[in-house]
Amino acid sequence: MIHENILSTIGNTPMVKLNKIAEEIPATVLAKVETFNPGHSIKDRMALKMVEDAEANGLLKPGGTIIECTSGNTGMGLALAACVKGYKCIFTTTDKQSKEKIDILKAVGAEVIVCPTNVEPSHERSYYSVAERLSKEIPNSFWFNQYDNKSNAVAHYESTGPEIWEQTKGKITHLIVGVGTGGTISGTAKYLKEQNPDIKIWGVDTYGSVFKKYHETGEFDEKEIYPYITEGIGEDILPKNVDFSIIDHFEKVSDKDGAVMARRLAREEGLLLGYSAGSAMAGALQMKNQLKQDDVVVLIFHDHGSRYVAKIFNDDWMRERDFLTDEMTVADIISIKKDKVFFTVEKKEKVRNVLKVMKENDISQLPVIDNEEIIGSVTENSVLSFLLKNPLENAEQTVDQIMGTPFPIVDFELSFKELNKYLDRKVPAVIARDKSGGQHIVTQYDIIQAV
Repeated sequence: MIHENILSTIGNTPMVKLNKIAEEIPATVLAKVETFNPGHSIKDRMALKMVEDAEANGLLKPGGTIIECTSGNTGMGLALAACVKGYKCIFTTTDKQSKEKIDILKAVGAEVIVCPTNVEPSHERSYYSVAERLSKEIPNSFWFNQYDNKSNAVAHYESTGPEIWEQTKGKITHLIVGVGTGGTISGTAKYLKEQNPDIKIWGVDTYGSVFKKYHETGEFDEKEIYPYITEGIGEDILPKNVDFSIIDHFEKVSDKDGAVMARRLAREEGLLLGYSAGSAMAGALQMKNQLKQDDVVVLIFHDHGSRYVAKIFNDDWMRERDFLTDEMTVADIISIKKDKVFFTVEKKEKVRNVLKVMKENDISQLPVIDNEEIIGSVTENSVLSFLLKNPLENAEQTVDQIMGTPFPIVDFELSFKELNKYLDRKVPAVIARDKSGGQHIVTQYDIIQAV
């Protein structure tokens, strides 16, 4: 199929089953991966819809200027539409957004104005106020205001909702999605609830945002508002696109948990995603006890991780915020290992055969066992040193003649920082036992690969 332009490639994104990262969840967990849109985010859907509706209503005229306040993704969708349709773009954003988002907007021809995050929405320097002011000052321009523009939610009612219903063959029982402007969750939920009113809609919020408390109490509490790092979800206002009546529950996720989970999604599922995807996944895990085996849970993953390379995928950035202090554990290192086979040798195995096992499996250390009990260890260096002294004779000796002390046994959830205490030149590996009793070896090489 040949597309007339890039805009016709928007939508029809794939549904992907989550495996390793969802092992603790007693349900089928599926991800609607919106990074397959041309602008690499779900916002392409609503951006195009807002432009088309504005054109139809005479609000956006030929040669006009698109103005919007955006965290980056809506701006990208609008910029793609502008490229094809011949409009100019001016976007306001906040200083907490990643540099990658700003650079990408500039790459597609947009002018970007960075505004302070820590000001009231009504403040003249807020990115809402600056966008509104520019739309009044610049002739033939239109401020889209995605927060209150109902075309936002309609786009998801017309596309995202039907796609999810069709892809799950109507079996979806829960929708979990991060909430920012509210268009995605409200439009998608409206469609799904019309098909099956029993479907649960769970919104993911962040600490520092007003959504959860307002949903539960009806109170807009300004004390709930404080700065947060998470991008793409949470608000200090109540956008008209958020239909609180069709959202069953809001779950708050911390900045740290969202960032750490985004990194896990990349490592464990091969999905390089943005901050809000990590928050959605963390929210699903926090609510796992409310799910059953027959449930079919769909998470919407909004945008691509390439927009967060200098942030959540940058170790220094994560460490500066203490997000990496206990992020990686022995379990994480093991999950990254390509070969998880636990090799051992019997104490009476000949040295010649031990070397053969090491060569064939590309391993440098082995636990030595006696009747399935670990009694010692042997390394590639010790085997080679022993053989070089007397190759023919020593090759026929048994490995218990050269074995060292057993590798330390560590907890499966031991942190990366604590693991360092067990390893040195004399101890090149540790052994961990998982919850089911399975044993795993973690070597210094495994740690290097994980880091």
